[in-house]
Amino acid sequence: MMPTAIRTAILGAFALTALAACKPEAKTPEQNPATASAASSTASAPAATPASSPETTTSLNAAAAPKPQGPGTDMRKEDIGGDFTLTDGDGKPFSLSDLKGKVVILSFGYTHCPDVCPTELLTYSDTLKQLGDQAKDVKVVFVSIDPERDTPEVISKYVKQFNPEFIGLTATGDQSLPVIKQQYRVVSSKVVQKEDSENYLVDHSSGAYLIDKNGEVAIFSPYGSEPATIAADIKKLL
Repeated sequence: MMPTAIRTAILGAFALTALAACKPEAKTPEQNPATASAASSTASAPAATPASSPETTTSLNAAAAPKPQGPGTDMRKEDIGGDFTLTDGDGKPFSLSDLKGKVVILSFGYTHCPDVCPTELLTYSDTLKQLGDQAKDVKVVFVSIDPERDTPEVISKYVKQFNPEFIGLTATGDQSLPVIKQQYRVVSSKVVQKEDSENYLVDHSSGAYLIDKNGEVAIFSPYGSEPATIAADIKKLL
């Protein structure tokens, strides 16, 4: 059996991707439809870092040279994930367990992200196209790690620019985002720009979890994965 320390380090290298530094040039499909479709295939993948907390994770430049990504990492033997409840675009409680019977692409980010999040959401939209009729059994869920600015209305409008079927969730009231981040080993760190406390970026874990029809985390798909690669992994779960 593999020693626990080594096994943990390997898991960290795959499941906890580096905090994704954002570039201000990227735009959403609504802002720049001419380049939107190209973004999903040209985005680069930041190197993985075996980190356990924001303090030990180093921010990396998401504009590094693109690196090809193979199939995602099987996570089924790892203690990660679980149900949670946040608020959807209608201001109503929404639980991950509401999607049992579907395969879920679960990612974390925020609406002011200028590069990584738009690229990932474009990729997941292209992934659904790759799946054809099978896309009806797949849901994309985008969880905000910036609930201070991402109200239910804001997060809903944002994700639906990429695909009208995407589900945007944010924390309201006593819903605990830190607990959910811990469940999925997501780290984030606010980066204040100059003296304007309202104008900030958030470095955060990138990539997505593919959750099977029973609501269990099955595969980790790193940032930079091609739509066809993600689609192939999803087909294993359908």
